[in-house]
Amino acid sequence: MGLRLLSCFGRSQKINKSGDNTTVDEASEEQRRCGAVLVELFSSQGCKTSPEAELLLSRLGRGDFNLDVPIIALAFHVDYWDYIGWRDPFASSLWTVRQKAYVESLNLDTLFTPQIIVNGRTHCMGTDEESLLSAIHSATRFALPTMQATFQRPASNSLQVSLTGSLRTKIDSGGADVMVALYESGLMTDCDKGENKGRVLTNDYVVRRMEKLCSVKDISAKKTVSGAVNFELWEDFNPAKCGVVLIIQNGSTHTLGIQQFSLPDPI
Repeated sequence: MGLRLLSCFGRSQKINKSGDNTTVDEASEEQRRCGAVLVELFSSQGCKTSPEAELLLSRLGRGDFNLDVPIIALAFHVDYWDYIGWRDPFASSLWTVRQKAYVESLNLDTLFTPQIIVNGRTHCMGTDEESLLSAIHSATRFALPTMQATFQRPASNSLQVSLTGSLRTKIDSGGADVMVALYESGLMTDCDKGENKGRVLTNDYVVRRMEKLCSVKDISAKKTVSGAVNFELWEDFNPAKCGVVLIIQNGSTHTLGIQQFSLPDPI
C-alpha cells in the first residue's frame, strides 16, 4: 500500500586535547556494559502539535524522567508541512526519506508528525509520554561501541570527524551502515506564520547534518572500524550547542548500536 500523508496529530488517547585535534572517548561504565536507547522524533515547526512532542524530547534528553536506561535523543524535522504557511528552517527532505523508511519497515501506511521511533523497531505518537516510556523500557539494548572521535576544522565552514574503534556488535552477511549525525540544541525560532503563528518555538537535539561513515558486513564485534566524515557547517555554528551521534543500523532500519560525543569548545 502506498504511503498516505496525514495531518499532524495531538496527544494519543490513552574530551582530551592535543595540537589541532581533539579526541573524545566518553562513556559511563553503565553504557559500556549495555548501550543507550535511540529515540528519534520526526517533527515539524509547521505542525501544531509538534511543539508538545519537542518539549517531551527535550525533557527526555536532559534526564527529567530519571530512567535507569541511558537515552540518546535526536529530532529530525521533515519538510512535507512547509507548504501550509511556515517553512521550517531545520527541515530537510532527507529526514522525510528517513521517516518513510521507518514507515515501510514497520508496515505502517501513514506518514505523520509528530512521530517517535525507538531503536528503529517501535513507534508511537510523539506526544504520548506513557507509550514512549514503555517502548524505552522494553527496547532491546546493544553493547556500547568503543569508538574514539577526533575533530578537526579543515576550513572555517567545515568539521571533520574521524572515528576508529570497535562497534562491539557482530554484523552478519546482511550488513549495516554506520551513520554519523551532527545535532544542535538550544534553538529558538519566532514563528510568524502557519499553525504555530505567534509562538516562540524551542528545539533541542535537532539533526543538522548526517553522513555515512562506512558500510560493514560479516565482521566480528571486536573488529576495528575506521573512517571519517565531513560536515558543512552553518553560519552561526556553535560547538557548545552541538554534539555527534554514531548510529549502527541494518537494512531493516533496526538500531544495532549507538554512541554519543560532545564537541570540544573551542574547536
